[in-house]
Order: sequence, then structure tokens, then C-alpha cells
Amino acid sequence: MDQDRRGQWLRGVLAPCVLALVAERESYGYELAQSLDAAGLGPIQGGTLYPVLLRLQRFGLVTASWRDGTAGPARKYYRITAAGRETLRHATADWQEFSAGVASILREGR
Repeated sequence: MDQDRRGQWLRGVLAPCVLALVAERESYGYELAQSLDAAGLGPIQGGTLYPVLLRLQRFGLVTASWRDGTAGPARKYYRITAAGRETLRHATADWQEFSAGVASILREGR
């Protein structure tokens, strides 16, 4: 996949994807990056992921708490808030509508 195109697409969907992952269960940055990669979004660098997490926290969509690691340093765990769940609900509906339109155009353009 073209990395520039992937980066452009990623900027638009990373925050809702992160919200969806922390809605399933609280998680820390490295674990989120692994989940995003496993889902097919590709490797996500900390310089991309952590600003998104900070922005979500600043807007009150996630909360964060530090916990001691069992086999390493402390980790910052993120948990979705009620406002985050509401935002995710709207973002999911918006994405489904938008992506259906894009898919329709791309099918017609072949």
C-alpha cells in the first residue's frame, strides 16, 4: 500500500479506532498500537498514537491512569468515558455513511 495514502487515511480514522478499542477494554499505548496493526491499519508509531491519546484525554473522551508494570515500567492505561462512548457512537454512524458512499463511487469508477 502507498504509505502516503495510508497516512492520509489513517489521520481521519485513528481517533475513532482508538476509542473503539478502549471501549472494548482499557489499554495502554503499546497494546493499542499492536491491536491497530493486527486489525490491518499497519504499524502505528508512538509519535502518531500518543498525540491522539492526549487529544482524546484533553477532550474528556478518555481518562488515563498510571499503573505499575508487573515486568517492567509503569504503564499509562486509557479508559473511555461516557462522552467518549457518545462520540464513538456518532463517529461510527458517520463513518458507515461516509465509507458506503466512497465504496459506491469506487465500484462505479472501475
